[in-house]
Amino acid sequence: MRHGSLSPLAGWLRGLGRLFWAAALSLPLLATAADTAPSARPADDVLKAARAQIQAKKWPDALAELRRLNATASADWQSLMGYVLRKGSSPDLDASERFYLAALKIDPRHRGALEYSGELYLMKGDLPRAEQQLAALDKACFFGCEELDDLKKTVSRYKAAGKWMPE
Repeated sequence: MRHGSLSPLAGWLRGLGRLFWAAALSLPLLATAADTAPSARPADDVLKAARAQIQAKKWPDALAELRRLNATASADWQSLMGYVLRKGSSPDLDASERFYLAALKIDPRHRGALEYSGELYLMKGDLPRAEQQLAALDKACFFGCEELDDLKKTVSRYKAAGKWMPE
């Protein structure tokens, strides 16, 4: 039987079969997308003002906004707290580390917390721990990512200079 002579019902069933296979093949992609960010999306909206302050390098304002939000269940919030405490005019590296570790406890593959904690360890002169974070980030970024590229460059700068070299 040629395709041109298929009955309308047979053509419809064939199309339904293609739709079934397309849906079946895309289910793993949908599951991954649903598993990776449902809790982060609402926090993302809440953290918008804090991110704007961070982008503008207004560390005290960003810290005040993050403290106001007090979204301790959010890995993004924990990571941003660590970042702000590390970047401010009087860095609190120990507090920053506690926030990064809290973020990684919530989400062990949190790319921001992995990158920023790697930078923190370089600031503290702890190259082996920075390299551990780099290895974890490499696993978290299966196809590569900006955070991985940035930390690789920072580690390379550290190795070339023998000390922390901020950008």
